[in-house]
Amino acid sequence: MNQKIKLVVFDMAGTTIDEDNVVYKTIQNTLNQYNFNFTLTEVLVNCAGKEKRQAIKDVLRFKDIEQTDEQINTIFESFKENLKEAYATLTVKSFKGVEELFTTLKEKQIKIALNTGYDLITAKSLLNNLNWKEGVEFDTLVTADDVEKGRPFPDMIYKAMDRTGITSSEHVAKIGDSIVDIAEGKSANCKYTIGVTTGAQNRNQLQTANPTYIFDQLSELLNHI
Repeated sequence: MNQKIKLVVFDMAGTTIDEDNVVYKTIQNTLNQYNFNFTLTEVLVNCAGKEKRQAIKDVLRFKDIEQTDEQINTIFESFKENLKEAYATLTVKSFKGVEELFTTLKEKQIKIALNTGYDLITAKSLLNNLNWKEGVEFDTLVTADDVEKGRPFPDMIYKAMDRTGITSSEHVAKIGDSIVDIAEGKSANCKYTIGVTTGAQNRNQLQTANPTYIFDQLSELLNHI
């Protein structure tokens, strides 16, 4: 990592924010309410990092379960209601060293973007729990609602670049806890793609995406800037 980096794009849950995989546990519980039999591991492998309606489609496809768009929408709406209930009592926190990392990046005049496969309402509920504000802890938030194509397509990274005035992905690093995060960074031709093992997928799984680095804690980034 060097001073050419002008923007770091961070995934949210599992990367910067510790919410104990509640979203993926909620997807699992919701699917199983409809008499599907999914393990949490199956959900994590097939859903991590993706826009959540697409994630539901993909995990069903993993078991060759065909559903109409109407059926997918019904499951998705149930998931959103279940997630709203889960968040009502959820305590979230940032991972160790994240605020200090953000401060150091700002001191180095490196922009910070958060991006996520969540919709805007879900993303903001997480940020409100932490009292993180755009323009204070981070420079911009890009959610699945902001683009037509979610991960692994590069659209959210391009949106973050546009909002922060970065014109070349050679100046961008993308960090996330899932294979699809790394694929997103590669799709955008980011200078660095970095996996972190604090969230949905482990080191061996992340390695299959061939990232530039894999960290066990996000704070390790400080050793590379």
